[in-house]
Amino acid sequence: MLTEITDTTGLETLEIFADTDKFNLWLFETLEPFCKNNLLEIGSGIGNISEFLLRHFSTVSLSDLRNEYCELLQQKFGSNEHLQSIKLIDLSEKTFEKKYNPLQNSFDTIIASNVVEHIEDDHLALRNCKWMLGKGGRLVVLVPAYKWLYNAFDKELGHFRRYNKKKLTKLFADEGFEIVHSQYFNFAGIFGWWFSGVVLGKKVLPKNQLLVYNKLIPLIRLADKLVMRQAGLSVIVVGEKK
Repeated sequence: MLTEITDTTGLETLEIFADTDKFNLWLFETLEPFCKNNLLEIGSGIGNISEFLLRHFSTVSLSDLRNEYCELLQQKFGSNEHLQSIKLIDLSEKTFEKKYNPLQNSFDTIIASNVVEHIEDDHLALRNCKWMLGKGGRLVVLVPAYKWLYNAFDKELGHFRRYNKKKLTKLFADEGFEIVHSQYFNFAGIFGWWFSGVVLGKKVLPKNQLLVYNKLIPLIRLADKLVMRQAGLSVIVVGEKK
């Protein structure tokens, strides 16, 4: 029997996104070119992106800071031949190197999608990721974009901040990463996030709105190309450990 999940808003949001298959595939296809095998996903949640990682890479570890999500991931993917392990990892842990000593220099890629904004000390989060990477390893981070978009959704989800490309790139550089790539992602999503969160003041993403959005992904992907990924609801930066 699974441990009861206390992260009710987070779980509800993850379950809504579990039904947005076209969006999840788009996100994966955006991140995948920058990934190497021997990969760790931080904050796997209920596995919305994990299933794509396990399908396309042969050496994958999943993780979350909540034991109940780790249990759920084990139940869902435990028999997958590409799954190496499921780890309980908290990037905000101040004694990270001592607590997770076996993980030093262990991975060629770490993906943290919608994770770093939940951690008050984001420098510590990136430092801990870097410590787990081998030389030449890559950290792929996606976070919410634009301070002016911070609203009730962010508060309910426990976000400390939103970023822009300059701020996230500087964070990587401050922690000694060589920048490999940076871009915005999901331009059309800006309007839905702003209208529902600011104008309507909703605290949970409307499921019906997201399901309609999912059907429009071919057009939404085109919008990102038209703006040349210079604006978006999220920002992505890829850094390499020197």
